[in-house]
Amino acid sequence: MLAIGEKFGPFDIVLIDNGQYNPAWKYIHNLPEDVIKAMKDLKAKRVFPVHSSKFALALHAWDEPLKKVTELNSLSENPIPLITPKIGEIVELKNENQQFKQWWKGVN
Repeated sequence: MLAIGEKFGPFDIVLIDNGQYNPAWKYIHNLPEDVIKAMKDLKAKRVFPVHSSKFALALHAWDEPLKKVTELNSLSENPIPLITPKIGEIVELKNENQQFKQWWKGVN
């Protein structure tokens, strides 16, 4: 990813799979730490974590991917804005200031 970021970055928006992970699947699904590294390597201005928080296929809770990537991003140096719409919410791709709520908090 670093080579891609160096050659083609920065990217305005990057979509990265962030869900249904397991260490045994690390070659086909990103772990939360991998998502953060990819965001940085690609020099993303904003990141849309996808493939998460719809239903559970892995052994983690349905909302764990968004919880973890949000937490790890906030703890990282220079956090990158995340695009985390609630299912059905409109995303304004050209609006770099659009804010998203952590809608998964409190949902059972």
